[in-house]
Amino acid sequence: MHLVSGQILEQWNALADEQIVVKILAGQTALFEVLMRRHNERIFRAARAILRDDREAEDVMQEAYVSAYAHLRQFGGRASFATWLTRIAVNEAIGRARRRGQYQQLDGEDDTAGDVFMDRDAAISPEQLAYAGEVRSLLEAAVDDLPDGAREVFMLRQIEGLSTAETAACLGTSEDVVKTRLSRARSALRASLEARAGLAAAGSFTFQRPRCDRLVAAVMARLG
Repeated sequence: MHLVSGQILEQWNALADEQIVVKILAGQTALFEVLMRRHNERIFRAARAILRDDREAEDVMQEAYVSAYAHLRQFGGRASFATWLTRIAVNEAIGRARRRGQYQQLDGEDDTAGDVFMDRDAAISPEQLAYAGEVRSLLEAAVDDLPDGAREVFMLRQIEGLSTAETAACLGTSEDVVKTRLSRARSALRASLEARAGLAAAGSFTFQRPRCDRLVAAVMARLG
């Protein structure tokens, strides 16, 4: 199967997933690349949330895509193609983690309401943008520390922006479970980020030697 050129990719991008699936099944197999490029980020995030390892997540992505292609005729359209594909990746990731004894899904959860953890539409100031990289690193580390089950819910709902129903379909669980796990994930993240921010704060706004030397020299010059 040859890669599709950028111009052809752009041409087919206007089609819905389901339309592309029909064309692939009709023999235009190279168009599977369009689907992969379209959903790479979501599939990576879902697998990465479960496995907490970039390389493992990429391995799962490959397996999920190969499996999806091999079973493409089984896609019945009962859910969206994106949901169907994500479910394949989630199953592959969870299976891999469980075989290694590295996945223990949450059980017996307390369904408590939680406030929205982050406002995705909030205006971002230049100061916030300057620290975006550091904040992202703190968040990624905090998400990695969430319990199994909560990580993938947070990743799909809060970061990928799926609805509760879409997340439930991708993970093969109920909407109530998704709501509960998201609430617990938000609470855990607040506590984790507060702790991490406290540790980081101790090293913030330091006055390093070059700045100290510069200030001292300037003051001494003014004092004559």
